[in-house]
Amino acid sequence: MLKIGVLGAGHLGKIHIKLIKELSDQFELVGFYDPLGENAAKVASELDIKAYDSIEDLIDHVDCLDIVTPTISHFDCASRAIKKSKHVFIEKPVTQTTEEAKILLALSQEADVKVQVGHVERFNPAFQAAEKYLNEPMFIETHRLAQFNPRGTDVPVILDLMIHDIDAILSVVKSDVRRISASGVAVVSDTPDIANARIEFDNGCVANLTASRISLKNMRKSRFFQKDAYISVDFLSKEMEVVQMENVKGEPGPYDMVMEMGEGKPSKKIIFDKPEIQPSNAIKEELRSFAEAIKNNTTPIVPLEDGLNALSVAEQVLEKLKLNGSIIESNIQ
Repeated sequence: MLKIGVLGAGHLGKIHIKLIKELSDQFELVGFYDPLGENAAKVASELDIKAYDSIEDLIDHVDCLDIVTPTISHFDCASRAIKKSKHVFIEKPVTQTTEEAKILLALSQEADVKVQVGHVERFNPAFQAAEKYLNEPMFIETHRLAQFNPRGTDVPVILDLMIHDIDAILSVVKSDVRRISASGVAVVSDTPDIANARIEFDNGCVANLTASRISLKNMRKSRFFQKDAYISVDFLSKEMEVVQMENVKGEPGPYDMVMEMGEGKPSKKIIFDKPEIQPSNAIKEELRSFAEAIKNNTTPIVPLEDGLNALSVAEQVLEKLKLNGSIIESNIQ
């Protein structure tokens, strides 16, 4: 049984604590640390869990650490744990800068520990169901829109929301990034609250991403277009659908939808499929997979390298926003 501790007991931290308790076949929850004494005492009482007095004390009593603190402290917390040979789960974005992430990567390799990054949408059952249909998509469109919430406005919407879709796209498109362009507007905070980015890959794929935290309604949708297929993923409703085309062989059926492609070309049959998605809790599943990676000595589904790559692209988007005046340099430190 893996002994685990949680750093941070804010909104997301409490969710992690509750879910780890449910994963009693994987983890023994030793306790948590939160620097705010009043909040720590409240959480300890509400969730019946031990509150440690320091990060060091908690690290010394666990095999692995779940870091659910503000991004600004990710590097410090993770490096302390890794230097003591503890496995680490760390929420997204992995660190504030790619330089910090590269240092963590080197430390983790030296300590031979597992590090998983909390890009939770990889565990969304709709995305997981879509993966088997995705075969070299050449155009991707994503919309991640959220109603305004003051929590998270200390960072640009790129790091708050868009980075989810950046990671998902990088996991699907097996090609290097060639060019990035972006624009955004700071409406209610000091950094962009709505932004659009265009990512061009060496293999010709283009991804068009839109993220907003000032929308009137929530939306988390991605659309993937590839040869003879269109795949739509709704991360919010956990639904996906596939529209595929195949050459008509023989006489089409009476209810087949057929598209004539022109003289001398074979007709195409259009096939609609909306697979039934088995519901699951994505955060719970990513924590379960973290435990399995440690126990089986396998690479985590979202390793530190993936967190670094997503952050690198996000930084390039931020740089484009800075260059076109959408964001001032002091706000992306």
